[in-house]
Amino acid sequence: MANNSTSGGNVTPITGEIHLRRLTVDEALPKLDKYLNDAFMAGLYQVRVIHGKGTGTLRQVIREQLAKHPLVKSFRAGEYGEGGAGVTVVELVSKS
Repeated sequence: MANNSTSGGNVTPITGEIHLRRLTVDEALPKLDKYLNDAFMAGLYQVRVIHGKGTGTLRQVIREQLAKHPLVKSFRAGEYGEGGAGVTVVELVSKS
């Protein structure tokens, strides 16, 4: 029987967004770092970080991390239709 999977099995494909809503800061930051690394390695140039609106604490800490992350070229708040204050749109550095 042929194996149609090119990923070798247990690898989850990288999508253009990560959902961090309802996580604590301590839970969210390691997931964000791993996701950014995986997205970069997959060749994605832009991703969406969905952190929700809530009290703004998670959004603030995530943006502080993005500001100093070596794979992040820039980031901005989501606009109308992108999720607004509950989303941060991230542009990753070039893989070249």
